[in-house]
Formats: sequence, C-alpha cells, structure tokens
Amino acid sequence: MSSASISRRLLLAALAGSATGAFAQPASKPGGYTELRWDDLVPKGWDPMAGVKDKNLGALNDGDPRAMDMMTKLREAWDNAPAEPKLDGAAIKLPGYLVPLDESKAGITEFLLVPYFGACIHSPPPPANQIVLVQPAKPLQGFQTMDTVWVSGRLRAARQGSPMGTSAYRLEAALVDRYQAPAR
Repeated sequence: MSSASISRRLLLAALAGSATGAFAQPASKPGGYTELRWDDLVPKGWDPMAGVKDKNLGALNDGDPRAMDMMTKLREAWDNAPAEPKLDGAAIKLPGYLVPLDESKAGITEFLLVPYFGACIHSPPPPANQIVLVQPAKPLQGFQTMDTVWVSGRLRAARQGSPMGTSAYRLEAALVDRYQAPAR
C-alpha cells in the first residue's frame, strides 16, 4: 500500500472515529451502568489530528519521505492517546464493533471494542482512546469479527498493545450482549 493511501486511510479513520457518538447517549441505567458515547472516552482538548492539521497530505506523492514521517508521528501520537481520567473505575455500558484477539473452541476470551466498522481490520486502528480491550466474564460463543455489541463493566485506564491496535482502556469480566438500538 502506498504512503499516500495509508495517509488517506488514517485521516478517514480519524474523521470516522470523531463521529462515533451516534450509538448511545450518556445516561445512567437501572443496572448501575452509565451509557457512554465514544467521544466521552476522549479527554476534552485532545485533538487526534493535531500533528497534521497544518499539513497538506494530499499534495504529497506516494513514497514521499515527508508523508511517511508524518504518518509515523501521527501513529505514535494515536497509540499514546490519553485516556479520560474521570472514567477510570467507572461502571459503563458502551456499544461498538468486536475485533477478536483470543479465540478457541470455548469461544472468544479477549477482544477489542472499536467505534466503527472495519477499524483495526480493514483500516488502520483508531487512536488508543477509541479502543477498549474487553475480557468477557465468560467466553463468547456465536460472535464474529465486526459483530455489533454492547459491553458493560468497570472501565480501567490501562494501555495495552495488540497486533490489531493499542487500547487505552480495559474492561475485565465484562458483560457482552448483541447490540440493539435504544428505544426512541
């Protein structure tokens, strides 16, 4: 894949990630979990595009070392994206797409939750504060890559690298349900 193609994919992924609040609105639920939007995971003032706003990536040719350098810096910034400290330890419910990391005959025992379809699979990973490492309470059966799910549990700010992307959050012993849109 050319550097210009990578550049465009990263930028599109960032733009898609910033519009991910369509799933849920913040609200306390009877089960004690607060529904979050993906934007809630990003600390106020942090800008995923800060390193490239003043750059004209579209003007760079494939293989241009400046494009590769910018993409490397952007990837480093995204992998180190800060977690929202106010959410550390919060009981939350969040919708998203499932990206399996550890799967056996027993089922999926670890996965990434991502805000948009194709993240970490068909496009570069979003910033770390837009990826949650989920360890379900019990192995999941009947779920596949990119299935939409609700996850509920205690959110922890804990950076973890994986072959699919770096997460800034972790949910342990999480409850996982198939996604159903909230009643309007």
